[in-house]
Amino acid sequence: MTQSQPRPSQTIRACRITDFDQPPILADIPLAPPAPGEVRVAIRAGALNFADTLMCKGRYQDTPEPPFTLGLELAGEVEALGEGVEGFEPGQRVAVYSGQGGLAEAGNFSAGRCIPIPEGLGFAEAAALQIAYGTSHMALDYKARLQPGERLVVTGAAGGVGLTAVEIGKLMGAEVIAIARGADKLAIAQAAGADHLIDAEATDIREQIKALGGADVVYDAVGEPLYEACFRATNPDGRILLIGFAGGELPKMKPNHMLVKNITAIGFYWGAYLNFNPAPLRASLATLFDWAAQGRIKPHISHRLPLEQFENALDLIRTRQATGKVVLEP
Repeated sequence: MTQSQPRPSQTIRACRITDFDQPPILADIPLAPPAPGEVRVAIRAGALNFADTLMCKGRYQDTPEPPFTLGLELAGEVEALGEGVEGFEPGQRVAVYSGQGGLAEAGNFSAGRCIPIPEGLGFAEAAALQIAYGTSHMALDYKARLQPGERLVVTGAAGGVGLTAVEIGKLMGAEVIAIARGADKLAIAQAAGADHLIDAEATDIREQIKALGGADVVYDAVGEPLYEACFRATNPDGRILLIGFAGGELPKMKPNHMLVKNITAIGFYWGAYLNFNPAPLRASLATLFDWAAQGRIKPHISHRLPLEQFENALDLIRTRQATGKVVLEP
């Protein structure tokens, strides 16, 4: 195809980390033309993740060295193509798992990380879909091999990834037990398809899960103190997915108990597959974008804010006030 002529360097606004000891700032930075293999995207929506709050302090496993722009996932319109890029054209709507750079007005991103957005799916939904739904779909399908009729327990079930696990687990035919804090968050999990609801503040979580028949698969995005209760309620030959530690405390693993009950603990980090085995990740995203276009899944976005309110957006994630996703719209 004929390559578009890259625009000259321009200045954009971006949410920047300049030092891990300093809070993020909104700054004007230069944006060069896209390099070979890159696509310049005018960003219409950037979705936040819990990882963004960790990156502010340098505590995320893939945090770049400062200075850098926050934002792991985004959606927008192609503005220009770098040399050698095929399959995209200016004006095309794309979603990007960028790893950084999503909380800005524009950016240059690897063409290999760009996905065409199907008709009927908005920018905010496309941005919000990738990490949260991608994590849950690959974890439950590719890693845990969740089967119809199995009982799935989801911790943090109203959060950014937990809510998608409820929705996808139900789509896959599981009986879903949602654990979240408070009636309002439990109601959101129920609306996403949860069959049973347990308040995270309860003291008898293990007993409640056991009374429902125990867990065949646990999707744990919280860690302790919920992990132990869920582990003790896991059925023999069950699988526990270690997704994240939003509770701030790592799970207390008991390998001797795992051995006796034939329980499998599965660590899962979605973004790493881009580096060592991208095929299942791309297949998963293709499935999810098809589902979204068909209306079978619908990203839950609790807050849409302008780029200038990035501090409020990050606080919503830190304080767990958000349900589903928070999106910044430049």
